[in-house]
Amino acid sequence: MQEYEDLKVLVAEIEADVDKAEGGNKAAGTRVRKQMQKIKQAAQKVRSCILEIRSVP
Repeated sequence: MQEYEDLKVLVAEIEADVDKAEGGNKAAGTRVRKQMQKIKQAAQKVRSCILEIRSVP
């Protein structure tokens, strides 16, 4: 499922900025919050696809 693969890529991309944000880098924190919004949207797409798969007889 391509949507799930996209979600995994988004999570992997954010890892370095999460570490920087934990170290106190405010700009990295802003990037993390922005990326988390994209992750939320991608997760919703995965949920929708799973529902479609489940509803197909």
